[in-house]
Amino acid sequence: MATTEKTEINGVDVSALEEAVEAISDDTDVGRFQFRAETEWEDALKATTTINAFEQAGETIHTRDFTLQGDEPEQILGERTAPNAVELLLGALGSCLSVGYAANAAAMDIELDDLRFEMEGDIDLRGFLGISEDVRPGYETIRCTTYVSTDAPEEQLEELRERVEATSPLMDVITTDVPLETQLISE
Repeated sequence: MATTEKTEINGVDVSALEEAVEAISDDTDVGRFQFRAETEWEDALKATTTINAFEQAGETIHTRDFTLQGDEPEQILGERTAPNAVELLLGALGSCLSVGYAANAAAMDIELDDLRFEMEGDIDLRGFLGISEDVRPGYETIRCTTYVSTDAPEEQLEELRERVEATSPLMDVITTDVPLETQLISE
């Protein structure tokens, strides 16, 4: 009796993942993306971000519209109708790590039963409010705890963690200086 090789692990199509890696290896332009977001101030400390397109290899790909709401807690003069930007960053990090773990685990033939992340970040508003130049305006420290349930041995899980952390775009952005170009246009 012939055995059928399982091509989906953790909901990830391993064959498609391998094909994507091969396509990008063969033509680096296939792996070049430009992501976009447009944020509009609503009122007080509220803003709405819309995401609906990106570029891959110079071609614009239109997708459905996604909206993210932003606000501040009442303790920071907001109405707490939505998470604030630094909380959204923690959520983005968790989302990025989730993708990294699921895809890399699938590529390593590790089946995940459960996976979740808890993120915490410490911030001192004296930096943001310009009260102290000795205090940075952003997070002083971010802590991330990964909880994984799987039958994989500890050594393989450690290899998975190292692989994910070495290739996570959000970990890279958070831990490395990334050039930021800004422009102000008066309308």
